[in-house]
Amino acid sequence: MLLVDDNDEGRILMKWYLDYVGYAVDTASNAMEALSMFDSKVYDLVLTDNSMPGMAGVELAQIIKSRSPATPILMYSGNPPHDRSSLDAVILKPAHLDEIKEAMVKLLSAK
Repeated sequence: MLLVDDNDEGRILMKWYLDYVGYAVDTASNAMEALSMFDSKVYDLVLTDNSMPGMAGVELAQIIKSRSPATPILMYSGNPPHDRSSLDAVILKPAHLDEIKEAMVKLLSAK
């Protein structure tokens, strides 16, 4: 999976947790970095924040969905967008990490 968050502490904590519960996680610190890394053959899910400098997570989601409509996108944000058409699920910050894992399991099992 690809984890995208400009907050270093949050990204490191989330990667540690997801690695711990068995996911292979690559990280990007912004949307442009994530777009340069994204390959639908490599990443089965994208977990992104929305509020990031340069490009918001919702814009990232729209571009990824245009490239790979079947890739699930989960947004974990304190400031989610009004238009959620490019998102498969949204979890509001703060939330327990298990809630994020459960949403990921649900999205991946529906794939």
